[in-house]
Amino acid sequence: MARYRGPREKIERRLDADLGLKGERRLNGKSALEKRPYAPGQHGQRRTKISEYGLQLREKQKAKYLYGVSEKQFRKYFKEAARRDGNTGANLISLIEQRLDNVVYRMGFVTTRANARQFTTHGHILVDGKKVDIPSYVVKPGQKIEIKEKSKSNPQVVRALELTNQTGMVEWVDVDKDKVFGIFTRIPTREEVVIPVEERLIVELYSK
Repeated sequence: MARYRGPREKIERRLDADLGLKGERRLNGKSALEKRPYAPGQHGQRRTKISEYGLQLREKQKAKYLYGVSEKQFRKYFKEAARRDGNTGANLISLIEQRLDNVVYRMGFVTTRANARQFTTHGHILVDGKKVDIPSYVVKPGQKIEIKEKSKSNPQVVRALELTNQTGMVEWVDVDKDKVFGIFTRIPTREEVVIPVEERLIVELYSK
């Protein structure tokens, strides 16, 4: 999943969901999903009835593409979520939200999670002052996430931070835009995480 190289907007059209895969293009109302709100392909505009299994599978696909994780990684997160106390679906989302690439995205340093993964693997991200190049690194509350000094003036970073004036910032990060660093203050509740995914259906799928 994380190595998908095809057109990202085709995925959004196929799953009929805005997964934030195109960043600024989406904010400008130029996404393919808005222009062609139906599935890609010759028969994309046909209405088809989706089975219960199909609905469950679609929700899993949404979550995997949205966060950019592989099937193997996703199963690992689900097993850990099921092992913990509380609601398995909520636990699942909270766990994935703690990924370093996702936190970098949530702090507004980049416009997409794909860019966040690239920045991380290329060594542009510091965690508590130390370089971390593993996108799946689990960020803990209180940790400082920072763009490497030489990369703070990168046009992508500058533009991404400018766009946060339009998109806003989530409440579980505290970001200093001038110094380009942020603190992951706490793990968000499921109610705070606004994503087009019904994790209940994912739990049902994996519970069969």
